[in-house]
Amino acid sequence: MIDGNTKAYGILGQPVRHSLSPVMQNAAFAAAGLNAVYLPLPVDGIADAIRGIRALGLAGVSVTIPFKERVMPYLDSIDATSRQIGAVNTIKIEETAEGRFLRGSNTDWVGAIRALREVTTLENKHAVILGSGGSARAVGFGLLDAGAKVTLCSRNPDKGQELASRLRCMWAPLAMVDGLRGDILVNTTPVGMNSDESPIESSLPRHYGVVMDIVYSPLHTRLLRDAAMAGCKVIHGLEMLLFQGVAQFELWTGKTAPVAVMRQALLSMVEGSGEDR
Repeated sequence: MIDGNTKAYGILGQPVRHSLSPVMQNAAFAAAGLNAVYLPLPVDGIADAIRGIRALGLAGVSVTIPFKERVMPYLDSIDATSRQIGAVNTIKIEETAEGRFLRGSNTDWVGAIRALREVTTLENKHAVILGSGGSARAVGFGLLDAGAKVTLCSRNPDKGQELASRLRCMWAPLAMVDGLRGDILVNTTPVGMNSDESPIESSLPRHYGVVMDIVYSPLHTRLLRDAAMAGCKVIHGLEMLLFQGVAQFELWTGKTAPVAVMRQALLSMVEGSGEDR
């Protein structure tokens, strides 16, 4: 029951109507017995949005495309990891004597690493990351922090080399991906989203032991199906979404997240929408 004591959370982005975060976080709040609600908050301008959440007294927000980098100048503090990654996806809002204080952090990398660690160790492993966007930044940072060796592989040489320089890892053009080998392959590109495409040839997953795709619509992408056929361990995109949301819940509430409840909420939404193909 929503009342005057209900804490409000939400996700800032454009678009956000497709986001699965509300069903996941609301299921978590209910399971934990918290008087809280999480809403999609479509916004056009991040500066106006931040002024709005300060004025409205929200307790915390997630930040998604296209605002993870743009939001940073408007926050009161940003943790060192988020500064190194160059993106924020989580804001905790605290009441202080001087007003509402906005703390920015990044749980995307936490989600990716926890999802990977569910099936493999990371120290001294060689990981190949497809892509050079914000998700590649977070995943790359997390893998390097965990002691893995990383090679970025992207279509855009300028963005790819800039990110590789920032992370201090290797870079290779996507056209040369067939010559790469490793223990882990992570797709951070949108290729395969709502389509039956794969970012690489169907024969290439066999060169890796673990293949992870951050795309979750469909749940079983062409890349993951090819990887499963090759005998790889596969990780679908809902796992990264789940564990970054788990980290957000725990940051906001100080409570242990009900992981099983959150996972089931996500799976029910995807399976119910017919996207689990």
